[in-house]
Amino acid sequence: MNVRRLIPATALGGAVALGLVSLSACGTSDAAGKGSDDRLDVVASFYPLQYLAEQIGGGHVAVDTLTKPGVEPHDLELKPKQIGALGKADVILYLKGIQPAVDDAIAQADAKNTVDAATLTKLEAHGTGAGHEHGHEHGDEHAGEEGHDHGSGADSDPHVWLDPVKYAEVAKGVGAALAKADPDHAADYAKNTDALVKKLDGLHTEFETGLKNTATRTFITTHSAFGYLAERYHLEQEGISGVDPDSEPSPARIKELQSVAARDKVSTVFFETLASDRTAKTLAGDTGLKTDVLDPLEGITDKSRGADYLEVMRSNLAALKKALGAK
Repeated sequence: MNVRRLIPATALGGAVALGLVSLSACGTSDAAGKGSDDRLDVVASFYPLQYLAEQIGGGHVAVDTLTKPGVEPHDLELKPKQIGALGKADVILYLKGIQPAVDDAIAQADAKNTVDAATLTKLEAHGTGAGHEHGHEHGDEHAGEEGHDHGSGADSDPHVWLDPVKYAEVAKGVGAALAKADPDHAADYAKNTDALVKKLDGLHTEFETGLKNTATRTFITTHSAFGYLAERYHLEQEGISGVDPDSEPSPARIKELQSVAARDKVSTVFFETLASDRTAKTLAGDTGLKTDVLDPLEGITDKSRGADYLEVMRSNLAALKKALGAK
């Protein structure tokens, strides 16, 4: 996966040191203990994991997210205070491979009770186009250790939360992690996990039904974040910039996309809320196509088409149905 603007190791090392100094000054909490208000302190690296923690943890958890609304997760730079919070958290939820600053901080801070969402499902490689030849490139082995290996691979696509089925697998793993950290409330975590998985199963059915019959199966998007979603619902994703939304497409890629649009009767070029729409609008203008939003759900802002994961995913479904000519 392409990553952007990595924090220099020396700068990060200094930030980690500062974070740990401030942490030692205020004392460390018990690794499996609870915060001062008797709730489990959970740090989530970005919105998809924050949502799971809040839905599954309910009133038993206090959730803090490292990526504030409006910040592009890949671009996150951690402050010393945030790094210090990693050491004090009862549970840390992150997804290795999507936020280099978080990966490095966790490794250097030697944080405990960390849950890497990449180990809770199977990651796969998706290129600029989500052709099915990439779909099972890594085989169908076990999600645990295999998933971790895939997560650390350079070609692995981390955007698993955009597939409701894979997101449900991650939810189950998060529920188990919270129950392990706070066994007194394990029954509540299990109940909340089951309720969330049921909602995600329903969302999967909505996508499956809504996208079953369409005039075209191809969609063009600025950010190639939708490989899992495309594979799940038998669509073809054509990304302008690949997995990294800040990379500039080559003239050859633009020409190729113009041909794809004509061949596959594509009507719409999608862009997202947290990255520039300039390239998408330029391509659309050159090819006479419409533009619309397809949200990779890396964060919720006042520009999001919905207040939470489920609402925005349903907005994405509506946009896809319209663009693909669902019948």
